[in-house]
Amino acid sequence: MALLNFKKKDTAPQTPASPEVEAFLQDYSIEVMPRTAEKVENFRDLLPEGTRVYIAHIEGTPIEDMIATAKRLNADGYPVMPHFPARIIKDKATLADWIARYQGEADVDQALLLAGGVATPHGDFDSSMQLMETGLFDEAGFKRLHVAGHPEGNRDIDADGSMTNVTAALHWKNDFQSRTDAQMALATQFAFDAKPIIKWADDLAAQGITLPVHIGIAGPAKLQTLIKFAIACGVGPSLKVLQKRAMDVTKLLLPYEPTDVVAELAAHKAANPDFNITNVHFFPLGGIKTNATWAIANGGAATAPANA
Repeated sequence: MALLNFKKKDTAPQTPASPEVEAFLQDYSIEVMPRTAEKVENFRDLLPEGTRVYIAHIEGTPIEDMIATAKRLNADGYPVMPHFPARIIKDKATLADWIARYQGEADVDQALLLAGGVATPHGDFDSSMQLMETGLFDEAGFKRLHVAGHPEGNRDIDADGSMTNVTAALHWKNDFQSRTDAQMALATQFAFDAKPIIKWADDLAAQGITLPVHIGIAGPAKLQTLIKFAIACGVGPSLKVLQKRAMDVTKLLLPYEPTDVVAELAAHKAANPDFNITNVHFFPLGGIKTNATWAIANGGAATAPANA
């Protein structure tokens, strides 16, 4: 007989999901790397059926590891969108080889095209626009092409802190829609404050940019981790959200969760159905399981995992 007989606590009822947030998180996507994917025993315990999974291609990652990860996710029932970072692709022949291998070995038919975080190109390509101009993705019959968006600018593209070159590139990418059979969208860098995101998205619409926006959201993580990634990725005005939180000793040691920014964007979308942000794309900076668990807790039926 136990010396101490503690009564088992009743499981607390889960708070119903906000209808606005549930609708906003419908068909969210998430990003992995081969090394982070290896830590996940079963994606179907975490992600909804059919979730689009981006695979980040970091400099130095062998293409074999990328394809193996894509093959595993595809076999689990998840459409895969690998990164094609222009500056680490040597030449057109290498690009053609990657496309053929992704298609032949992992049944991939969509891609995120971006310049990549490398200062000096490894070969012939410097930008996602050059990758698109090869015509190889259309020749291979890719059904979807996403390109990068930067709600708070990008110092690698506009060193003066303006949005001049970023905006010009967006207009080029928007015009490219008419020259490809693939569906296109903007997948953005993450930000932490809804108001600048909303203004940026509204400004795009006012300029005639019709690409749908898949807004980048940083998943739950330690505050120090997020600040480190935010500085490295050039996040601008919304970094103040994290800095303000860091000054609050009652919150300093608590993990950051994207509850507020998602709720505010979801409410805006509900009030403005034509708002050009159509999907959420998660950066699981605190881990894939942590991010998926948060989504499950907040998204209701929209985020229920395949094995639920």
